[in-house]
Amino acid sequence: MLLATLLTATVLAAAPYQVTPDIEFAAPGGESLKLDAHIPEGPGPFPAVILVHGGGWTAGHKTVNFVHALFPVLDQTGMAWFTIDYRLAPKHPYPAARLDVESAIRFVKQNAKKYKVNPNKIALMGESAGAHLVNLVGAKNDLGVAAVVSFYGPIDMVRFAQSRFEHKPMTEGMKTFFQIDGYNEAAKPKLRAASPDTYVNRKTPPFLIVHGTKDEQVPYEQGTLHVEMFKKRGIPVEIITVQDGVHGVMNWEKDQRFHTYKQPVIDWLRKTL
Repeated sequence: MLLATLLTATVLAAAPYQVTPDIEFAAPGGESLKLDAHIPEGPGPFPAVILVHGGGWTAGHKTVNFVHALFPVLDQTGMAWFTIDYRLAPKHPYPAARLDVESAIRFVKQNAKKYKVNPNKIALMGESAGAHLVNLVGAKNDLGVAAVVSFYGPIDMVRFAQSRFEHKPMTEGMKTFFQIDGYNEAAKPKLRAASPDTYVNRKTPPFLIVHGTKDEQVPYEQGTLHVEMFKKRGIPVEIITVQDGVHGVMNWEKDQRFHTYKQPVIDWLRKTL
């Protein structure tokens, strides 16, 4: 286990990048989905990271403040990286968002030469609801991603819903995204179908989990459960524990104590890709 509060490595200077915004990568049902490409200088091919924002499955976009703190971290990797939009509930319930993440992977792979990307070294990174999506797509791994970085993303949606909503009203985001009316027997099959742990298999790549111990939205228990589950199945997994960290890297930015996750994330990506 990597304890972020004990790590004090110096973050390297960011590499120079060429940024191309608003590239359409898919248009499901005529709805244009765009990504921003951040490509390092040099010939490549580079490992790449696809970043998926949070927002409770109902809000956010590719440059929202939920994920903005991760932009400098990705610049410091020297890798190509892409931040993407996806369809949101309530207009677009599950599995639309999952399909959109998969479309982004296909787009990057199909355009690997154009964006100087090594198609065999693509990682997914997500935070909160975006971490649920990268957990889900990465666990199944039909598209051959090489790694996943999950910032406080749930791994077991049934257990997550039970722990948070068994005795209190469920959020509208959960209801509209999963098309359920609360935590009950009727909801369990839908939650299980959208639960990353359902799809863990021999193709599942290495995972890095980053989670705060005082997360009030996605309990830290989900992170430790993730580690336990993957270790039992022989899947490489590490966790960076952010001691006293609440929910959200944008909240961690306010306190230097919580910045020590950054260099370990960079190091893990470089080691794994």
